[in-house]
Amino acid sequence: MTRITGTCARGLRLPVIRQGDDLVQMTADAVAAVTEREGVRLHDRDVLAVTEAVVARVQGNYATVDHIAEDVRAKFPQGEIGVVFPILSRNRFAIVLRGVARGVKKIYLQLSYPRDEVGNALISEEDVYAAGLNPYRDALTEARYREMFGYPKHRFTGVDYVAYYRQLIEEEGCECQILLSNDPQEILKYTPYVLAADIHNRRHTQTVLRAQGAAFVCGLDGLMNRSIDGCGYNAQYGLLGSNKADEHTVKLFPRDCDRFVADLQQAIYRRCGVKLETMIYGDGAFKDPVGKIWELADPVVCPAHTDGLAGTPNELKLKYLADNDFAALRGDSLTLAIKDRIKQKQENLYGNMASQGTTPRQITDLLGSLCDLVSGSGDKGTPVVLIQGYFDNYATED
Repeated sequence: MTRITGTCARGLRLPVIRQGDDLVQMTADAVAAVTEREGVRLHDRDVLAVTEAVVARVQGNYATVDHIAEDVRAKFPQGEIGVVFPILSRNRFAIVLRGVARGVKKIYLQLSYPRDEVGNALISEEDVYAAGLNPYRDALTEARYREMFGYPKHRFTGVDYVAYYRQLIEEEGCECQILLSNDPQEILKYTPYVLAADIHNRRHTQTVLRAQGAAFVCGLDGLMNRSIDGCGYNAQYGLLGSNKADEHTVKLFPRDCDRFVADLQQAIYRRCGVKLETMIYGDGAFKDPVGKIWELADPVVCPAHTDGLAGTPNELKLKYLADNDFAALRGDSLTLAIKDRIKQKQENLYGNMASQGTTPRQITDLLGSLCDLVSGSGDKGTPVVLIQGYFDNYATED
């Protein structure tokens, strides 16, 4: 009999997680409980995903403002720094900026406009157009920005980020000069020592700056990539993926992720007798159509996964088959014909017209986005997501 339901995602509740907890065991216990108490039947290749936040939490992967400041002083001994293209976020960048300001005497802060890299708006595109500005060419001083646009606030947070970032810097006794430009070379008019604070375009930004003669360029992944006085660190991502723990501390992206997903897969197999695919997920990659904000402020959606989650979907477009190959069929004949085509599909449908319009993204990015939406970022209390039926298709029988 054909199964009625397809992909199904469940958020699993865990106890509040603290540093040093056995997260593998806690997660295995939650999976066993959902099978025993709620009658969920597990299958091989079901997916179990754990948010990066709790993995980093049990690891105690934290750094303070003072740790960040010490690393900045070591890497920018000149005492001045140009900070280019930070995102506008109290959660993601404010504590990092405080640490940078504590480590130097002067910051030249270059903000992109009208939006940051992940879509947070300083001003609207309409206001930029009305002002006659070309954001790909025109640079603004802070005074000129205020003259043209006043004191606009973020649509959702109500924060004037230009004023907010200035205040953070000056509270640390650091001199601040703010400019707005989308050209990374603009910062070199002020200083040759640059921190490229962007996330997904960081390699290009650094390449341009070095090519144009910057004396020293470092990305956020170059800060806190080693432990200072026993604090947390991330050798690969540094401060990328960090977020606020409290007013003086950031939680870093987790370490040793490959080992965690392997241990979790083995623990579930020992406990439940099924081989689940396991992964760690961070921010999903999706865009709010109203605020135009991309959720993806982490360097990657998925820092680690088991081998069965590699690659991209290999799917046929049902409506293409129905409207083209089997346009003359109806009812059971159409259903049987489509199921038969799915069962016979090639292992790689790249370039096949029947796959046109299917999502060309990594499986882990798709699953991570689903998990991020299911678990949310507030008080749902479900840092683990169980996904079933993801690798099924229209031809899968129960």
